[in-house]
Amino acid sequence: MAYQYKMKLTPGQKAILEGSEGPVKAKVMETIVRYGDMFEASRLVKVTHGKGHLVTSFGLSLLKPVYRTMDELIEAGLKVKDGFTVDPGPYDFENTPCTLLDKLLLKTVLYGKQGAYEEQLRKLGLVSKDAFSCACYFDEMGNIPKKGDILSWAESSAVNYANSVLGARCNRNSGMIDIFGSIVGYVPEFGLLTDEGRKAKWKVTVKTKKKPLPQILGSAIGIKVMEDVPYVVGLDKWIGTELNDECKAYLKDFGAATASNGAVGLYHMDKVTPEAVEQGESLLAEGYREYVIDDAELERVYNSYPNIWRKPDKAGNLAFIGCPHLSRIQLEDWADRIIAGLGAAGRKKVAVDTVLCTAPPVKEAFVKTARYAELVKTGTKVTSICPLMYTSNPLTKSKRIMTCSNKLRTYSMARYFKDDELLAIITGKED
Repeated sequence: MAYQYKMKLTPGQKAILEGSEGPVKAKVMETIVRYGDMFEASRLVKVTHGKGHLVTSFGLSLLKPVYRTMDELIEAGLKVKDGFTVDPGPYDFENTPCTLLDKLLLKTVLYGKQGAYEEQLRKLGLVSKDAFSCACYFDEMGNIPKKGDILSWAESSAVNYANSVLGARCNRNSGMIDIFGSIVGYVPEFGLLTDEGRKAKWKVTVKTKKKPLPQILGSAIGIKVMEDVPYVVGLDKWIGTELNDECKAYLKDFGAATASNGAVGLYHMDKVTPEAVEQGESLLAEGYREYVIDDAELERVYNSYPNIWRKPDKAGNLAFIGCPHLSRIQLEDWADRIIAGLGAAGRKKVAVDTVLCTAPPVKEAFVKTARYAELVKTGTKVTSICPLMYTSNPLTKSKRIMTCSNKLRTYSMARYFKDDELLAIITGKED
């Protein structure tokens, strides 16, 4: 029996659903329509930024239904017309601490399908071998929607950035929904695709006496508002109003924390983000709630983070920096800080294994510089993997991983440290 859909479809959409472009594409369309019906969408809208972004980048051996579905799409000759980028890969044996047992477990047990899955991705439209990054919107990655573009993306931090900093429109889709929407070229119109859904239910006022760390500020807001849209005022005092590289890097980390410590898919930053610049506080929904953040509130949130290491009294022995991936300006800044910090401490090598994570084309450009040559002499590594995927290896549970990423802290056993605290540990300054 054919699916009895509720939304209104155009003749072209209905034809695809009824099999005009083949039975597999009909199933893809039916999935998208069912998804929309679930959220009471009244119609499908055209994807206007055709380059997709997929969250599923890892060949986890247990994902057999995913691989069967991908094969079915390939056999039907379907693909994403404008191509897509994808989240980072799960391992890099050269630039992350790995024993022989780690390598065996990662490559043959956990991610034993990685090679085959990447081949599937290529056949379905992966834009290049360097298209693996959670920050697909970097200039170097080239997947940059325009304001008002409709997307079919997944990856919470990328969706958050696209909605907030770029002013595009995308819901927090799941894996497979992302590629299905990109293949049929339509997504259901609900939530963050609508003007009403982009209204802010919270007004968050920042009243700090110094520039707040984006990871902790974003965490505080995400924990408070959960999936609601916040309108943030007062931060322009610290980050300015120009969306330059430094500001965008700050907003990337801020947004990722709101998306992982809560479920924020969109925020408005007064005088900074596109819709807030155009519409101001008219973006506040009727009956909005208020949340005031000062230095004491940020310290309270920071002190609430647990230490869930198996040996919580021991010192950390591995640091991951860059979740989401570091931008070029952030990568260079961390390199400079590590090199200068070691010099001040009278050391040549980092005190703990240290890994900086960035997008493949950013790394490719960075490794050609004198700064990179100096950095690697300190023992610091640069990789393009997802550190969260690295921590999926159960053997890492015995490691005491440190990070300045609230996203990595939230989804793993890694312990969060403020940037300066982590730098002091890495450079041995706290010894």
